[in-house]
Amino acid sequence: MSTPTIEHAATIWMVNDIPTRMVYAGRRWRVSDTPTRLRHSSWTVPLHEAHSGLYGWRFQGTDVDGRSLVFDVYKAEDGWNVHRTYE
Repeated sequence: MSTPTIEHAATIWMVNDIPTRMVYAGRRWRVSDTPTRLRHSSWTVPLHEAHSGLYGWRFQGTDVDGRSLVFDVYKAEDGWNVHRTYE
């Protein structure tokens, strides 16, 4: 497991309100599994963010080189943020 990545900006494309693609850390990622909705009982987002219901998503992303990571993402006022990554 990698060292967690905390709160970095990402651009996420959705289809039917479900993540399908992402640009993060200068790389393009394709969602390569079924995303899981994350709610307060699953994790905590920064306390200064006002959230209700859906807090974010967890999904596996695969880049063009075949590298896969699991991402925890949440939407803030300024857009999507990657809260953590896992190898």
